[in-house]
Amino acid sequence: MTEELRRSLGGFDAVVIGLGSMVGAGIFVALGPAADAAGSGAGLLWALGVAAVVAYANAMASARLAARYPASGGTYVYGRERLGSFWGYLAGWAFVTGKTASCAAMALTVGAYVWPEQAHAVAVAAVVAMTAVNYTGVQKSALVTRAVVAVVLAVLAAVVVVCAGAGEVARVSPGGELTAGGVLQAAGLLFFAFAGYARIATLGEEVRDPARTIPRAVPVALGITLAVYGLVAVGVLAVLGPAALAHSPAPLADAARAADAGWLVPVVTVGAAVAALGSLLSLILGVSRTTLAMARDGYLPDALAAVHPRFHVPHRAEVAVGAVVAVVAATADVRGAIGFSSFGVLVYYGIANASAWTLGGRERPLAALGLAGCGALAFALPLGSVLAGSGVVAAGVVAWAVSRGRAVPPRR
Repeated sequence: MTEELRRSLGGFDAVVIGLGSMVGAGIFVALGPAADAAGSGAGLLWALGVAAVVAYANAMASARLAARYPASGGTYVYGRERLGSFWGYLAGWAFVTGKTASCAAMALTVGAYVWPEQAHAVAVAAVVAMTAVNYTGVQKSALVTRAVVAVVLAVLAAVVVVCAGAGEVARVSPGGELTAGGVLQAAGLLFFAFAGYARIATLGEEVRDPARTIPRAVPVALGITLAVYGLVAVGVLAVLGPAALAHSPAPLADAARAADAGWLVPVVTVGAAVAALGSLLSLILGVSRTTLAMARDGYLPDALAAVHPRFHVPHRAEVAVGAVVAVVAATADVRGAIGFSSFGVLVYYGIANASAWTLGGRERPLAALGLAGCGALAFALPLGSVLAGSGVVAAGVVAWAVSRGRAVPPRR
């Protein structure tokens, strides 16, 4: 008999885990590349809005499905139950591969801020530390994430206040031509920052009263994140301008310097590291749960389906995920990881929206919007990200053909 995970998370913890996965990633990692792709300050703000709309549609699809199927695995489970085994498997494959790249990006962010000369070594150490925290239990992970969110929100609030009070601000000129392609590519990169609400859905088996908790927690976490991102983006644009923002490796620190608030720079550095660690913590949590679900169904080695008798976590899946992320973090580039991750996650949410469509009801137009949005953003990403992502998806299809003989049929 399959051992079940413990339902220990309430609504507040679910919101905090979602915030811990989202807040920080877009501000400290994706904001600069997105500004470069958008080509102007107005384009960046439009892209932020587009990414938020697509994320909202995806969030509502995920919330409806998670309430009906409160088991670990997220869209892997939803796709399997609503569309068939192949689509569920493909969603799980896209999630695990895409979010593995996200984990590496977050770990590398820690290294870049804490010790740039040894960024890869610090990144690997961060992966080991966060894997160890997750290994001791999801409730402890939620407590750590709560502290991380509090610190990061305080740092971001300080940046917004400093930017708003700057005596002189940059003259935010258009900076470049506003194009639909640029806005969509920037939105695809910024979507990397909004995808954290998936962590709430993938923890469905560990949330108390999931039919009520998950549909409430997802939009609350997403709404708070959008408000924070919007305020910070406007503040940094006002101080740096779009061109400087596009080429800044540490835009929030540079904004503090430009606003004559040098005292805030080390605080921002600490905040960036803490934010990335919080995201890494929750990302490993979510990837390991999807790995658990796929192992239970025979698409991954059976050993990964084990649940620790004391900590009640998928300990072997967590160790395996941590090991893979550590290898990627030791060799990868942070900006390339963002594009690759975005492609995989957009494929994942495309399947989530298609699954939500089959539920019928008045939410069908929102599911259609989410599906179309995911497709548009995925193929608007930089060509290298599209090619790499498509290649990994194709490899997943091949792996499906090999593994389907030992996989269990979908549960109806």
